[in-house]
Amino acid sequence: MLRISLLLFHREAIGSPLPPDRRLDFITGRNLTLAAEKAPKAGENGGRSRWCPSLLSSRSLKGIYKDQFDVLERHTQWGLDLLDRYVKFVKERTEVEQAYAKQLRSLVKKYLPKRPIKDDPESKFSQQQSFVQILQEVNDFAGQRELVAENLGVRVCLELTKYSQEIKQERKMHFQEGRRAQQQLENGFKQLEHSKRKFERDCREAEKAAQTAERLDQDINATKADVEKAKQQAHLRSHMAEESKNEYAAQLQRFNRDQAHFYFSQMPQIFDKLQDMDERRAARLGAGYGLLSAAELQVVPIIAKCLEGMKVAADAVDPKNDSQVLIELHKSGFARPGDVEFEDFSQPMNRAPSDSSLGTPSDGRPELRGSGRSRAMRWPFGKKNKTVVTEDFSHLPPEQQRKRLQQQLEERSRELQKEVDQREALKKMKDVYEKTPQMGDPASLEPRITETLSNIERLKLEVQKYEAWLAEAESRVLSNKGDSLGRPARPPDPPASAPPDGSSDSSTSQDNKESSGEPGPEEGQDAPIYTEFEEDFEEEPASPIGHCVAIYHFEGSSEGTISMAEGEGLSLMEEDKGDGWTRVRRKEGGEGYVPTSYLRVSLN
Repeated sequence: MLRISLLLFHREAIGSPLPPDRRLDFITGRNLTLAAEKAPKAGENGGRSRWCPSLLSSRSLKGIYKDQFDVLERHTQWGLDLLDRYVKFVKERTEVEQAYAKQLRSLVKKYLPKRPIKDDPESKFSQQQSFVQILQEVNDFAGQRELVAENLGVRVCLELTKYSQEIKQERKMHFQEGRRAQQQLENGFKQLEHSKRKFERDCREAEKAAQTAERLDQDINATKADVEKAKQQAHLRSHMAEESKNEYAAQLQRFNRDQAHFYFSQMPQIFDKLQDMDERRAARLGAGYGLLSAAELQVVPIIAKCLEGMKVAADAVDPKNDSQVLIELHKSGFARPGDVEFEDFSQPMNRAPSDSSLGTPSDGRPELRGSGRSRAMRWPFGKKNKTVVTEDFSHLPPEQQRKRLQQQLEERSRELQKEVDQREALKKMKDVYEKTPQMGDPASLEPRITETLSNIERLKLEVQKYEAWLAEAESRVLSNKGDSLGRPARPPDPPASAPPDGSSDSSTSQDNKESSGEPGPEEGQDAPIYTEFEEDFEEEPASPIGHCVAIYHFEGSSEGTISMAEGEGLSLMEEDKGDGWTRVRRKEGGEGYVPTSYLRVSLN
């Protein structure tokens, strides 16, 4: 009977059905009824997919969720690695932008003019101005590349690096929580296995003790004391098996409760946190991708303005204006020399001397062709002596001398005005100190006032000196212009009713031109002759070389011409050089060119 009761007890403990809420799966250690009731139904959780797999798998406990946990660990680590790779990419891109901007700035600095604009004559040319403007636009473009690098470094590298550290800490915390829960469940399963083995062992011992007591009870040779002892031992083993059964049942119930909490509450929450973390990381990474293009789009308008500025600079090049600037910069102001007359050394000159000609001196003595002074002044390609720089810039051509003197005069005038303003300010300050001595000592300003007054006197003298030099230079430029008045290309034809003597004079003048072999007007005016100005050279006022009478009325409307009335007597200043024009001077003043065919000429 004891054996049968123990066997029934063992079957009940091991294989008998439990109540519905206590049914167990001894393979997986799960409460199947509870698991089925708590399993999420379709459509729960708002239809959102979760990372947890099916919970009714028949795998062993150690395999459940371990592979999924490893998958999540690898996936989240890959996401963090991708974030770090992008940050590293942006950082290197920033270094490229900074190096590019630095090289552009160095290039601009290399090609910018070294001299100040006011001291650099090349800055007056539109070509140079456009080039400088292009360099400035390139420098601004380099600044925009630096701005792109700065935005990428701050908004992408720094912020994403900081966010990566935060997300790594969060991931570590979630996985530690999951491993801790998994370890607790494994520890509960080990305790369950231990109580199960103890229950199984106590049942075998109880069954063995029951069999021993039954055998001794049927053995006629066994003493009553042995039988009683065997029965007590069997009863003790049976009691121990009952306690092991209760302990195993309690441990099993506790494990099933912990397991249900692990699979249906704890792990899903951890997986949800990991999912949210990974989705936030992906969204932040996508925003970081957008910042790469946003940094470029931010500077696109300014870069477009830089490119537009370069186009404007290219269109601003004005070749004709540059040519005019070159002329103004290097215009000498020298008068163009007259034509060289033929010098016949085989017979004395019978022709009256002309003060405007360089061929024969006014005293009537023939001038040798090889005169060194005249040749040096006319010969444009001769070797020039070393120039000595003077304070009044007389070593320069007249026009350049006038410009430099004007520049110096303006600078001295600005300095003088500055000193005058400073003196007025010091006087006002001195008056304030005299009225309110606590603000300062008026005597302390006396040295500065004295120094300012001395500077003013010095600058006034310099201004007067430069004004005198400038007036002299301007008079020389004007006199040179008077000697080289422009001739019209072709004189007007005489009226149809021209008398014979007028035409004969014209033809005679033309014959004289052809016989003398003088160059035409185009040759005499277009060929530039550079003469070296000497300080001791001063032009003497020209004297008339003859007399002439106007036989027609002429209205001088073009540059270099002069008007005359019919029958007006004029002084002949320069003969016709073969271009049909004669320079004359009116009695009431005024000098210019008139058509030769309009005159009746008589030489002295």
